[in-house]
Amino acid sequence: MLITVTRSGGFAGFEKLRALDTSGRADAAELEELAQQAVAPVADGYHYRITVDDEVLDLQDPCLSDAQRTLIRTVLGEGA
Repeated sequence: MLITVTRSGGFAGFEKLRALDTSGRADAAELEELAQQAVAPVADGYHYRITVDDEVLDLQDPCLSDAQRTLIRTVLGEGA
């Protein structure tokens, strides 16, 4: 299984991208299980796509910051 993680943002705005091939690793089964759990949708959770000009951000409940939650609530006119 190939797992890729990209991190961007932070103070300096650097992007870090790393890929990991689990083939042949002693911890392959554990990493693959973690990956499956990480990408599985949260049961009964909402997914959000926020677009600001040309920037797109995909989010999933319950992993929202207070600012994101407030923006979603304001734009949708309902709870987030």
